[in-house]
Amino acid sequence: MAILRFRVYWEEDDAVYRDIAIKHTQNFRDMHDVILKAYEFDNKHKATFHRSNDHWQKGREITLEKYEKDYKADPLLMEETTVGSEIREPNQKFIYIYDFNKNWTFLVELINVSKEENPKLTYPCPVRSEGIAPSQYGTKGLVGDKLAEMEEKYDLSAVGDGFGEEGEESEGAEEEETGTEEDDTAF
Repeated sequence: MAILRFRVYWEEDDAVYRDIAIKHTQNFRDMHDVILKAYEFDNKHKATFHRSNDHWQKGREITLEKYEKDYKADPLLMEETTVGSEIREPNQKFIYIYDFNKNWTFLVELINVSKEENPKLTYPCPVRSEGIAPSQYGTKGLVGDKLAEMEEKYDLSAVGDGFGEEGEESEGAEEEETGTEEDDTAF
């Protein structure tokens, strides 16, 4: 059985991507679910895939359901369409759009085909993660809080630029000195 490995880039930053592995007999609904899992998105919105070419132009749609809009050709349904049936080229590409209000767009590219299954994996599954995923609904809890703490702790705007006359203390220098003892004990 062929195992297909796809790289799923976030359209706005190609340094952020997830690699997923899926059996060629699994359907696009399975691929949709594993992409959402890999990016930690919920499964509450409409979605569609487009077959694509090397220039990332949209081709035939493979949708979650038939939506109320005009189609150039009837869309294929994710539940009924196997991933392997839509592979036309060695580096087949798809465009995946999730949540039509926010238009989260991901570029999906086939990067590897293997004949051997890994018995330790349950397909489909994420197999590699690079970069910090975008947050579906604003800042992510832990990352957002930690980032705010770091910004507060290292806020140097009150200190000024650090230049002054010799022997003259710059504004905020007292705060800097009192914080030094605490910083030394933290390490």
